[in-house]
Amino acid sequence: MSNIDFNLEPVNKKPSRRYRKGSKYDPIIDQFLTSGMDLAQIEVEDIGANYLRAQLKKRIEARELENDVLVSVVNNISYLEREPIRPPIYPIRPPDK
Repeated sequence: MSNIDFNLEPVNKKPSRRYRKGSKYDPIIDQFLTSGMDLAQIEVEDIGANYLRAQLKKRIEARELENDVLVSVVNNISYLEREPIRPPIYPIRPPDK
């Protein structure tokens, strides 16, 4: 069995975990939302279209923008588009007797 070197020290408290606020993909979404464009092609150097779509989709969901922005990939190109405004769906009333 091989030996390993290690250091064991007592501590009073575990440090709290640090989370990154926001994302490096948020500026893409922000610029699209403020641009007034309805459809935009996105390219990010050294990042594949499908990976970019996955990351943008996560950020759209985290920011609760699913009703405002869609992200898709067609022919290995990522696109952002505004969600079309849909009329409200009303329940169908039962026929009168």
